Amino acid sequence: MRKPKVVVIGGGTGLSVLLRGLKLEPVDITAIVTVADDGGSSGRLRDELHMPPPGDIRNVLVALADTEPLLESLLQHRFHNGNGLAGHSIGNLLIAALTEISGDFVTAVEQLSKVLAVRGRVLPAANQAVVLNAKMEDGTVVSGESLIPKSGKKIKRVFIDQENVEGLDDAIQALTEADLIAIGPGSLYTSILPNLLVPGIVEAIRNSSAVKVFICNVMTQPGETDGFSVADHIQAIHDHVGNSLFNYVIINNGEVTPQLREKYAVEGSTPVYYYQEEMIRYPYKIIADDFLICYDDYLRHNAIRISRTLRRLIGVGT
Repeated sequence: MRKPKVVVIGGGTGLSVLLRGLKLEPVDITAIVTVADDGGSSGRLRDELHMPPPGDIRNVLVALADTEPLLESLLQHRFHNGNGLAGHSIGNLLIAALTEISGDFVTAVEQLSKVLAVRGRVLPAANQAVVLNAKMEDGTVVSGESLIPKSGKKIKRVFIDQENVEGLDDAIQALTEADLIAIGPGSLYTSILPNLLVPGIVEAIRNSSAVKVFICNVMTQPGETDGFSVADHIQAIHDHVGNSLFNYVIINNGEVTPQLREKYAVEGSTPVYYYQEEMIRYPYKIIADDFLICYDDYLRHNAIRISRTLRRLIGVGT
């Protein structure tokens, strides 16, 4: 029997967390990952080797891999010393090496996927690295994904330099053939929107007959979504790529403990609140539940619960 095809779009920690739960479901997974990262190890490899940034791809590969814990630790290990090595993760260097050997970034990711027995397919959103820019409320422009949240200014909109940038053909095809498309969770302006701004991606989502779901973040992100509600997240997407992109919005209505509120407040982060009166103007069906789970004093989406919710939306199991 054919497994339903689920495409998940995003980047960063949020996407990796979701995929760890989704890979346990009887579905065929494709993860479409941002290539806008320009900081840290990924940024250095991007600049020095003229390749797409591997960091988000690496995290997704590890999340979907069927590997021993030791191998996962090895891939995520980051060198602390060494001239030129300090700051690099082994997984990033492996992807860089395979890119140089094969001559193609997508081929390199496919080869490493086989080595790691990845349960699904991992694809970059674009055929090359993209440069993310942000126009701020005061009219200034900040260039570079890693610098945008650090600017100390409110974001008005983000945009990419689109010269020669196209949606990856395989990513477009996966969206076209999907039974369900899930967007998020992840950093709104620096993980989610960079994917949607790649030419061809939003058009493929709109034209797909799939069930389309937006998974909203549980906490705001300092420098990006300070004070944002669920409706603010939705409106930002509408302002960038138009409305009616989803059928459902998944939101958390679980309570954040006072201790965790205090912890996150120090970092400038607060819960993303759902106000029913704000969402009335949007044509989306709301799925609200306690989707929170805490790992080592960090709040994350409960990947198992969300994955089961997605499964039910396409009629797989109960």
